[in-house]
Amino acid sequence: MEGHWIYTQANTRCNGKLPPGSMGYPIIGETIEFFSPYSLHDIPPFVRKRMTRYGSLFRTNVVGRNVVVSTDPEINHFIFQQEGTSFLISYTQSFNEIFGQQSLISYHGMVHKYLRNLILQLVGPENLKGKLMYEINEATRRHLHSWARHGTVDIKEVTSEMIFEYFAKKLISYDESNAPRKLRENYKAFMDGLISFPLNIPGTAYHACLQGRKNATKVIKDIFEERRKSTTPHQDFLDLLLEEVRKEDKILNEAIAVDLVFMLLFATHETTSSAMTLLIKFISDHPEVLAELVKEHETILRSRDNEDGEITWQEYKSMTFTHMVINETVRLANIVPGIFRQAMKDVEVKGYTIPAGWTVMVVPSVLHLSPTEYDDPLAFNPFRWKGKDLHAGSKTFMAFGGGVRLCVGADIAKLLMANFLHYLITKYRWTVTKGGDIIRKPGLVFPNGWHIKISEK
Repeated sequence: MEGHWIYTQANTRCNGKLPPGSMGYPIIGETIEFFSPYSLHDIPPFVRKRMTRYGSLFRTNVVGRNVVVSTDPEINHFIFQQEGTSFLISYTQSFNEIFGQQSLISYHGMVHKYLRNLILQLVGPENLKGKLMYEINEATRRHLHSWARHGTVDIKEVTSEMIFEYFAKKLISYDESNAPRKLRENYKAFMDGLISFPLNIPGTAYHACLQGRKNATKVIKDIFEERRKSTTPHQDFLDLLLEEVRKEDKILNEAIAVDLVFMLLFATHETTSSAMTLLIKFISDHPEVLAELVKEHETILRSRDNEDGEITWQEYKSMTFTHMVINETVRLANIVPGIFRQAMKDVEVKGYTIPAGWTVMVVPSVLHLSPTEYDDPLAFNPFRWKGKDLHAGSKTFMAFGGGVRLCVGADIAKLLMANFLHYLITKYRWTVTKGGDIIRKPGLVFPNGWHIKISEK
């Protein structure tokens, strides 16, 4: 590994003009500074410092990779438009070890399209309008009722538990309360070291992360093997995966299926619960926003024959201001502030050359927090979205990714947040208390320690 790091850092030859920048120290490059935590409403200091010095396109070296960082909306758009020709999705070797060599992020072209279509059979529009809507209604109401019985709960913890419970059952019919080996506990160990220096020796956060992954995938593999021997249908995603694995002309194998389940469980519960936590904090801090939400959701209640009824798809689609609030939350949250690609050939952009084999990191947070693109960009102001397309990305709004790699779970994440807001606002009294700081590391937000005091109306 060390020899590879030295080679890649030294190998900065280029047939054209490299973007300005520094490759940092021997072996480690600029990795340590890259992983430094920072506050919620901020462009990563690592990026801000280099933008000031070098401009919107610069080079660096992180975890053994030569990297070109782009904060330019036109270059970002070009990169996403060239997906599959000049650029392919690419993450570091350590990141691939964490999420699995057979995970969704490792595939391109036909295989990626096939796996994406499998996921859409779970969370696609038709399912969202029907069974998923009903199930999410039920799960949300049940958990909110439980929180009210406790009085005060940690927002991130309980929203994470709610979403994990739902998707674990939906994916593999897993029930943590009845399982001898605790899958969610292993995900917690995994999360603790996810964004850490990739040094795999006992005692390091990265080693603990890999052990958490190993233990979690062992639980998933055991369930997979048990189900492979069974003929009883469970009406879950694993039924579909097993059906695909049994096909003669199969693309899917057990290793890909296990890594897919592992990735989906992480992506659904961790990122959405972080967004929900920030959503609650933001509307608690802005009474004028909360008042507008109350107005919208009480209008929905008054239009029903039965005010205690569940949300319908038509009601969900009518929640215009709610979707404005969700967009503003994910704009400020920047849950995934870095999107990675690899140059498949030398690529010319604005007078510079990105050499073949180099990684490109697009940084959406720079655009999301830019005063050029958003008035008073650090302010939480959902009203800025009035009259805009609330369900599409753009050159300056990439909260759910960009290009053909837009997040396949974006629609269900929005549905979960809107559903949660509806019942919280219309059925409960609640206040938020601060118990900790919201910090972030490259790739994730950690809104820990925020509590909600909640009671039924």
